[in-house]
Amino acid sequence: MSVPDQHGPTVLSAIADLLREAREVTLLAHVRPDPDALGSALALGRALFLRGATVRVSFAIPDHTPESLRGLDPDNLVVPVSEVPASGPLLVCLDTPSPSRLGSLADRVEAARAAGGPVLVIDHHASNQFYGTHHLVDVAAEATAVLVLKVLDELGVPLDEPIARCLYAGLVTDTGGFRRATPATHHAAARLLEAGVDPDRLAREVVDDHPFAWLPMLSKVLGTARLEPEEAQGFGLVHATVTAADAATVRLEEVEGVVDVVRSTREAEVAAVFKEQAPGEWTVSLRAVGKLDVSVAARSLGGGGHRLASGCTVHGTIEEALTAVRTALATAPLL
Repeated sequence: MSVPDQHGPTVLSAIADLLREAREVTLLAHVRPDPDALGSALALGRALFLRGATVRVSFAIPDHTPESLRGLDPDNLVVPVSEVPASGPLLVCLDTPSPSRLGSLADRVEAARAAGGPVLVIDHHASNQFYGTHHLVDVAAEATAVLVLKVLDELGVPLDEPIARCLYAGLVTDTGGFRRATPATHHAAARLLEAGVDPDRLAREVVDDHPFAWLPMLSKVLGTARLEPEEAQGFGLVHATVTAADAATVRLEEVEGVVDVVRSTREAEVAAVFKEQAPGEWTVSLRAVGKLDVSVAARSLGGGGHRLASGCTVHGTIEEALTAVRTALATAPLL
């Protein structure tokens, strides 16, 4: 699919004009929002709130803000799904490559477009489906937070500490603690630190702080880990399983963080963590070191994401889900 420029100066200017005129805005993050999705939504939401707009930020799953991300919302902008209007003057979808990633809020996109309202999509996923009326999409951006920072600059919004904190949370997590950083990443981080962000405190709140229950859960889950050196085109696959019973003992943050432990396996190019959502339904987190494009594998299974970090939902028994992922990885393109 050939898509015209969606992140140049002209695009930024048009988006800034759209946001300047907004008096009521709904900003949506994807289901099970990570720091980049929710941080980006809250940073832009706070900027518009301070300009006098009525602002709502929401996501479909879970039904509350993850505990580790509550410090990103000092203005209490997050509202439950029940308070998101069926359609509104302006809908903004952040870090969300397709409407399906909005879960039960996906119908707001269709309703907004049917009513002739603008739908702004701000994202950095290669799998973005360009489902809005306006797009700021740059697959080279390290995080959606980077794109929101550009929008704020175009709007002339000064960076206060709460806005900077939200953006820094997205930046530090989507770059793997700056392991996938560019010089521009560090320039952006420096600006956010100058705005007052405490990097040690924020990283601990968002990434490193776990309840004790995380340790026995992790111990049990890692007991399911298996290494398959011949899979993933001979580059190696390591996988582990989180059952619904395992997940019930901890927060969403602990479940989503399991893949970051599993991915450290030296002998495997790809790490996969299968998380049971319901009987016969598994959400799968895929991580690659640098040889395979797991976003293509995820898309073949109805998901999407980045080349080195993607996800999807697979149905069936755990063995059937494993077989589906093995098959998808067998044809994933080399990087």
